[in-house]
Amino acid sequence: MIRVFNSYVPSRTIVLLCGEVAVICLSFSLAIFLRFGQDSILVLKYEHGMWKILIVTGLAMLCAHYLEMYDLQRLSSPGETYFRILTLVGTLAFLLAGLTLVFPRLLVGRNVFLTGLCILSLMWVLWRWAFGHLVFLPMFRERVYLLGDGERAKRIMEAVRTRSELGMDIIGWANEGNSEVLGKVLRDLGDHTNVDRVIVALKDRRTTMPVNELLELRLSGVRIEDGTTLLEKISGQIEVDELHPSWLIFGDGFRLGERHWYLRRVFSTLLALALCLVTAPFIPIIALIVKLSSPGPVLYRQQRVGLRGKAFTCYKFRTMRQDAEAGGAKWATDDDPRITKTGNFMRRTRMDEIPQFWNVLRGDMAFVGPRPERPEFVEKLTQEIPYYYLRHMARPGITGWAQVNYGYGSSVEESKEKLRYDLYYIRNISLTLDLLIAFYTVRAVMVGRGVR
Repeated sequence: MIRVFNSYVPSRTIVLLCGEVAVICLSFSLAIFLRFGQDSILVLKYEHGMWKILIVTGLAMLCAHYLEMYDLQRLSSPGETYFRILTLVGTLAFLLAGLTLVFPRLLVGRNVFLTGLCILSLMWVLWRWAFGHLVFLPMFRERVYLLGDGERAKRIMEAVRTRSELGMDIIGWANEGNSEVLGKVLRDLGDHTNVDRVIVALKDRRTTMPVNELLELRLSGVRIEDGTTLLEKISGQIEVDELHPSWLIFGDGFRLGERHWYLRRVFSTLLALALCLVTAPFIPIIALIVKLSSPGPVLYRQQRVGLRGKAFTCYKFRTMRQDAEAGGAKWATDDDPRITKTGNFMRRTRMDEIPQFWNVLRGDMAFVGPRPERPEFVEKLTQEIPYYYLRHMARPGITGWAQVNYGYGSSVEESKEKLRYDLYYIRNISLTLDLLIAFYTVRAVMVGRGVR
């Protein structure tokens, strides 16, 4: 796993990205060679051909991101991958046609882009096919032994099983036991099995962890890794059910210093001001639509819990009937009958959250952070979910790590799943991670993920 922008990316995903950049550049370079022959070097050097290829490459990679080409868990079959490649190439063709119409100097030569797109279609499919076979070759995969039998161990097993890009194969799984039993398992493992990594996911380390055997394996070249740390890297979450307080106290991260808050405040304010200017012409139209869709006020005011548990008033465009909470506060559900027809559209496009830019400018919220919850739900969730109060150590946000990775939570279990992402964000909080989340939020809005 490679750390990029305070987020962990599998090394094989980095290889996939670099390979696709090379494929795109090579495809259009080959198209230039087929068009100009021996003069290709002159075109690349004196007509800015290389810069034009890099612009096309950046555009293609952006399209690939928004088509979720690098979310390998969502690509259920090779057929779906190849279909998305063809969709991507078609989208790229339309974008290039529009760009060259506005900026004619972007053209390299007659039919070069068309030829490059044809070559790219074939080469991209071949590269994905080759990559799909390479990641499963035994020589490129790690043999992993899992030590432990609890919720955390099961989540690690599931993550490794479903994500081939991690390059791990679990060859054994030891159940909980005393240190002598687990020590014998590890001694046999070292004597008879070629293992690359041992993951320790024991519930009670004080009485069950075979320290001497783990140390012996470590000194023999086997990598020993803490299950909580590994789960954080591969899932972007922090397990809460079996989390040790010592891991929070002595581990890295959770740096919530004054300098960090200042940088986040500047980033949030500038971004909120920019989006206020962009959305200002649409606000009267949205207000009119809300008013005509159902009786009641245009703005919806609601108490939310913010930084360090302090309550504040959150503003949104109203998307539900005026009497939606006549029977008390409750979570929204799929196809909630309380949501108006126009409200459903506004939630899907996130237009209902435009008034929250005012909350950001006031300092109640940041642009990126854990989504603020209602006081009625916070009281219940704090009692039922361990470490739930920690999410209030950061200023709440309009979008967040949980929103781009998971979505809306409407139950205790779903709120616990969101907390795992929120704790990861607070542990790794940084301006670069905020920028990454803002970038991912655009895609989440486009595909309508996390809406309810």
